[in-house]
Amino acid sequence: MKTNAELQKDVQDAIKWEPLLNSAEIGVIVKNGIVTLTGTVDSYAKKLQAEHATKNVSGVKILVEDIEVKLPDPRSKTDVEIAGEIIAAFNANSFIPQEKITVKVENGWVDLDGEVSWEYIRDITENAIRYLPGVKGIYNNITINPEIQNTVEKKDVEQALKRSSIDSSEINVSVSGTTVTLTGNVHTWHQKEEAGRIVWKTPGIQDVKNELTVDYEYDL
Repeated sequence: MKTNAELQKDVQDAIKWEPLLNSAEIGVIVKNGIVTLTGTVDSYAKKLQAEHATKNVSGVKILVEDIEVKLPDPRSKTDVEIAGEIIAAFNANSFIPQEKITVKVENGWVDLDGEVSWEYIRDITENAIRYLPGVKGIYNNITINPEIQNTVEKKDVEQALKRSSIDSSEINVSVSGTTVTLTGNVHTWHQKEEAGRIVWKTPGIQDVKNELTVDYEYDL
């Protein structure tokens, strides 16, 4: 068990441990497992790294992210320049089906829309542009329309979770058509995200509702 102060220090130390981050830029507020990150960073990459470091800390139940990306003037780019770099990034990656993706850039924020056949393609598309200079944030609205019209079987999903390193004994799986819902408890935020990632690999799947709760007792 951790107190709020202990969890706050763990998160602060995890952020400080990342070479990319300057811990002085990021504030950490903790209350009963709810961690709020505040402050200003000079790149979207730093914002993502702070989120990732925090999620991997034991005891974090919910992350509230209130970090602002403020680019230094020499690194600022026009939306047209950012759009050109996005096109170049997509051209360099043969896995991205450009004909199925639409992109809008406004004040450094990028909206991704469209339809792809697998979750990993949606991830690849976002990853290709998330570290581009000038990008302040990404809204990934790409949906999944599987080419494989398999029936999603509950037992297949359960077996995939059991094969993983996650303790799936408290995870409940329900299937409705092409949607899988996860409920129950895991012990870390990382396990929650990993469970969702595993389920997204199911052939024929179209949506995952990850309603897992991070179960952790706090010494108040």
